[in-house]
Amino acid sequence: MNLASRWPAAVGLVAAAAVLVTVADRETAVTCVWVAVLCYLAAAALDRPWMAWAAIPAASVVIAVGEITRVGRWVLLGGAAVVLVVVGLAAGAPRRQVFVQFVAGIVYAGLALAALAFGPDTGLVVAGLVLAAHAAWDAVHHRRGTVVAPSLAEACMALDLPLGLGLVVLGLTA
Repeated sequence: MNLASRWPAAVGLVAAAAVLVTVADRETAVTCVWVAVLCYLAAAALDRPWMAWAAIPAASVVIAVGEITRVGRWVLLGGAAVVLVVVGLAAGAPRRQVFVQFVAGIVYAGLALAALAFGPDTGLVVAGLVLAAHAAWDAVHHRRGTVVAPSLAEACMALDLPLGLGLVVLGLTA
């Protein structure tokens, strides 16, 4: 196997390590889940697998605007999800694909947001578990080669699982 072809896994692992050593808190974990949800939803709604990669910087802008305007990142991220669904349906994206990603997004993002209702340590464990569970969603899409670019699914698996489990360990040992 050519190691150069594993660049997505390397990107995911480096990002996971960077978060673990810098900003390993529940809000960051919840944000990671929301960005993952928007990546999948953008690719489904626009019916372009590569859009999942473009959704990463786009979600970062949404987050920054939410914080700068004090509207809040969660409100704007939720609004972005609704806009993606509306645009996808209006543009003729496969309805089932959009629906599945939207429902999965509600489940993952909802569970992640629930982590904010707990104390910092328990919330970190909950958010970490949700993030680690999202790696299964990545694996399914990677294996099937559907919705998102395989490179994105691979990078997300390499981010979600180690970061999620690392956050669980940090929350349990704090």
